[in-house]
Amino acid sequence: MEIKLNLAREQEPAASQAMWQRYVRAEGLLAANALNLTSDLLIRPNWIGESDRFWYRWKSLAGVEFLLVDPAAGERKPAFDHSRLAAALSQATGSPFNAAQLPFGEIEFVDDGAKILFEIELDGTSERWSCDLDSYTCARIGEPTARAGDGLRSPDEKWEAFTRGHNIWLRSLGSGEERAITTDGAEKNDYGENLPSPLTNAGIDDPPPSFIKWSPDSGKLLFCRVDQRAAPQFHLVQSAPTDGSIRPRLHSFAYPLPGDEVLPLAYLYCADVNSGAVTAVDIDPIEIQYHGPPVYGDGLWWSPDSKTVYFVRQGRGYFRIDLLIIDAETGAARSAISEESGTGIDPSVWRGASNVRIFADETRVIWYSQRDGWGHLYLYDAESGSLIRQLTAGSYEVSNVESIDEAAGQLYFTAMGREAERDPYCKHLYRVSLAGGEPALLTPEDADHTVAFAPGGGCFIDNYSTLDQPPVVLLRAADGSTICELERADISALEATGWRSPERFQAKARHGGSDIYGALFRPSDLDPEAQYPVIDYIYGGPQAIQAPAAFADAAREREKNFWEAQSLAELGFLVVMIDGLGMPGRSKAQHDHSYRRLQDNGLPDHIAAIRQLADRYEYLDVSSVGIFGHSAGGYASCRAMFAYPDFFKVAVSSAGNHDHRLDKATWVERYMGLPVGEHYVFSANQNHAGNLQGKLLLIHGDMDENVHVASTLVVVDALIKANKDFDLLIMPNQPHSCTAHPYFVRRRWDYFVRHLLGVEPPAGYEIQ
Repeated sequence: MEIKLNLAREQEPAASQAMWQRYVRAEGLLAANALNLTSDLLIRPNWIGESDRFWYRWKSLAGVEFLLVDPAAGERKPAFDHSRLAAALSQATGSPFNAAQLPFGEIEFVDDGAKILFEIELDGTSERWSCDLDSYTCARIGEPTARAGDGLRSPDEKWEAFTRGHNIWLRSLGSGEERAITTDGAEKNDYGENLPSPLTNAGIDDPPPSFIKWSPDSGKLLFCRVDQRAAPQFHLVQSAPTDGSIRPRLHSFAYPLPGDEVLPLAYLYCADVNSGAVTAVDIDPIEIQYHGPPVYGDGLWWSPDSKTVYFVRQGRGYFRIDLLIIDAETGAARSAISEESGTGIDPSVWRGASNVRIFADETRVIWYSQRDGWGHLYLYDAESGSLIRQLTAGSYEVSNVESIDEAAGQLYFTAMGREAERDPYCKHLYRVSLAGGEPALLTPEDADHTVAFAPGGGCFIDNYSTLDQPPVVLLRAADGSTICELERADISALEATGWRSPERFQAKARHGGSDIYGALFRPSDLDPEAQYPVIDYIYGGPQAIQAPAAFADAAREREKNFWEAQSLAELGFLVVMIDGLGMPGRSKAQHDHSYRRLQDNGLPDHIAAIRQLADRYEYLDVSSVGIFGHSAGGYASCRAMFAYPDFFKVAVSSAGNHDHRLDKATWVERYMGLPVGEHYVFSANQNHAGNLQGKLLLIHGDMDENVHVASTLVVVDALIKANKDFDLLIMPNQPHSCTAHPYFVRRRWDYFVRHLLGVEPPAGYEIQ
């Protein structure tokens, strides 16, 4: 690791050994390995009943501990005596257990906290055990109470709903008696199922749970009948079947494309458990635009009294969104609130989640909208659908509704960009009166805050960090005052390896316009006197922020991205992640920059930011820039090579949705609009393949259920016709989520090392 980068380029014999060592170090900083060098970075609370008490599991560098927290007493303590439990369990099972590494990850308090239940694996079998916390007597109590695939249990634990023979069935957990709720289900016209993924039939993925929602009182079921009989099919050919058969297997599945006139349809029903009566909900069928559940996220839910169903429904192209209120008894439905937008509309800044909230008395609604140019919250009358007042306003973006205290008339929400002179991608928690007024800041630290409210709303967990500050986890009262510190992340073992935290940076977008933000990852042994090629890790999808703003991102939704960037940097690169124009989290206008022009990908902003970084750091070689990305990032990285061949010299493009006419309707119609016109043709990468000048590696899994492999092969066809040299890797039996595959990772490393760094990769290196 002592060798300088410029010597490595000279291909001296010592350089080969140095590059092997770089690969070893890079592998050590892939997510699974790097996170072994840190404590946990996040707390996942397990609330006990409806109280504010909770337990959580925390991995420190010394081992794992279960903690119990009582906010009312301001008390945090071990949930039990770990040494006594380990000794008792060892004696009861005959297997040795360590107090710092107990053989379970979940516990359940019973008998008013006098006993815990847990599940352990013994001799390949799952068993349910209990431990009395007074005597520390451990006893086997049989099989787990809920096994995957057994069905969906009712809240009162008396019934289990499941699907069989295309119909919905009920099983009494007391008597074992079974009875059918529906009887006329048929092939491709099923009750309670999702639109199937080809991965299940191919033996690559387990089937998802049935789409059945129990009412809170356990008296009703909400489900859909999915009719895909007339839907056009897509086809995947599994060349190397996992069952060992020789002949390739064909897997056909419904996969709606943008503008398709015939789609799979879901019909919504309510069933009464006692009478068995099934009532059709009086709404138009739901057009399913992607395999999986008929309704994604939290857009369909029951009222607490089990009398009403709420449905946040979005139309084709996301031009319209409605809040439907459904009478569960009669199936009658009405639209309470409706909103339209010519450039697509979401129920929150994070597509898939919803910021729509119904008050307990069902008289008022919290509604999210970007109608004034920013994402804000509005208070509506549920009966009349009339606006009562706008609750938040200004040049900032509401992220999530976190809690509502109806008795006190207070709303708690997180937002980005409200605090002046702070990173606009960092979230803070605020409280605002439902009667109107300015929000109050409850998390003052200049950092990104992720919060989790207790069910009773009396307190919340606050995890805050910046990109160069590890997380601090506090328990705070609802007014923001600190009750106690829960944890402080320990990254000392990671720092002992020489690792350096990435840098959060600010730059100007194209033409010196808006401020944009990103992250810069450096190798641990950076030599300021050397020159380093740059790699742009891009994701062009307008629904997701790419660049991490907080260290906690290293262990949550952007975990893999964070460590992919860091490990690649260890090979001798500077890696950047940038959020340019068109990405979410800022103003509606900035987000709409990508609308109907996904081909932009913010690439001019990326180029501008990289040039500005080169002005700041002399060791950044702007003449040697590579780019990579997956899915929408695969599209963007390939487009970069075709649109800006003088700037981007090497790309690894994986699973790219290169032609949006070939991609899933649900995503494409939201960002490219309808009808499918010439802007779709211009955005198709194969129509620009003749511009390729640099080195391009295309990768795709042959069982990609999300972006069909045809999306890459049409680019391959165009490159061949244009007589262009390129590289191609098709990975058998790999679905869309294949970027963590060791062979995939190594081939991406090799490509940049060989063609951007100018060094031959270490022969025979295998990532474990």
